Amino acid sequence: MKHIKAREIMTKEVLSVKPDTTVKEVAQFFLNNKISGAPVLDEQENLIGIVTEGDVIFRDANIHLPTMITLFDSIIYLESPNKYAHELQKIVGGKVEDIMTKEVVAIQPETELQEMATIMHEKKRHLLPVLENGKVVGVVGKADMVRAIAQEE
Repeated sequence: MKHIKAREIMTKEVLSVKPDTTVKEVAQFFLNNKISGAPVLDEQENLIGIVTEGDVIFRDANIHLPTMITLFDSIIYLESPNKYAHELQKIVGGKVEDIMTKEVVAIQPETELQEMATIMHEKKRHLLPVLENGKVVGVVGKADMVRAIAQEE
């Protein structure tokens, strides 16, 4: 079994967006380019986040209020109020920087297929930016992975 690496299956023409792109613009960008996500790059082309269709869709979802109980005149949250604040920001956010995922899971060009699949599954990521010398040189998405598996001999 051949050891397929990220550099062999990644999409090299990376379509990226800026943090100040509006949510409406990024939704249209995804539709026009038939993509489901993109890296978010700052003015120096540094990777600062990932935005996906899921982030755009989440913006229109109903917010889940944190569950809490009152005990002896105190409020005890059964869930993190920070999670609620993050969800609220994503829903009202009008720009990519408000809805993007900031905890980016990136890979190297030499990352092997099995490791990429593990990362996607365990970290629940559908788009992995490929970094070389700190710059995005490609992206590996689920479709790239499926194509590589289908073409394996």
